[in-house]
Amino acid sequence: MLENIEGHQIPTVNFKTRSGDAWKDVTTDDLFAGKKVVLFALPGAFTPTCSSSHLPRYNELVSTFKGCGVDDVICLSVNDTFVMNEWKKTQKAENITFLPDGTGAFTKGMGMLVDKDDLGFGKRSWRYSMIVNDGKIEKMFIEPDVAGDPFEVSDADTMLQYLNPQAIKPKAITVFSKPGCGHCARAKSALRNAGLNFEEIILGTDATSRSLRAVSGELTTPQIFIDGVKIGGADQLDDYLSTNQSAAA
Repeated sequence: MLENIEGHQIPTVNFKTRSGDAWKDVTTDDLFAGKKVVLFALPGAFTPTCSSSHLPRYNELVSTFKGCGVDDVICLSVNDTFVMNEWKKTQKAENITFLPDGTGAFTKGMGMLVDKDDLGFGKRSWRYSMIVNDGKIEKMFIEPDVAGDPFEVSDADTMLQYLNPQAIKPKAITVFSKPGCGHCARAKSALRNAGLNFEEIILGTDATSRSLRAVSGELTTPQIFIDGVKIGGADQLDDYLSTNQSAAA
């Protein structure tokens, strides 16, 4: 049974990380002493749920967490530093600290090291999240101890609900674009100037024209969606931003 250890100090561990071409030792004191930290742990970099849901939502909500008094958001996995660094690049998650628990020492100290032999992984972290205040665990959200890889309570929205139920979440913005499109460049610039983060789906790389037509009914770019609502192209985005001055809130 996976034990909730709220109120305990986190394990004292030295993490082997890689910065550029140099090794860098990072201690738990470096990461947690005098800070309020959100940490979420997952079974493995590049794995489906971790890459499509768990990490991306924390990445989207980093600024919201920091607005709630959080100093840092840490993603931990029992992977080596090379794997974690590459995953960080592919996920474009420069505002999250990726922590490689390569030997599993921290995860073992947390009581969260489990066998994933059935998947060929060996020892990995169970999926959980926690708030750590100055090295002391304030709150833990541990996935139920059942077969498979449950993902029910360690998500970013559950953590945010605990920290501040009234927190305003950032708008979910998607821009369909294509290389060399001047209107696409104008739309992206307008969003950045408004302080709005967005996901970009590039035709020819991330999707096809058929995909664009399927979701928007259009073949022209850009096509912009905000909170699931189709805004349209660059001109329609300008209209939206001019009449929604609070859009960047």
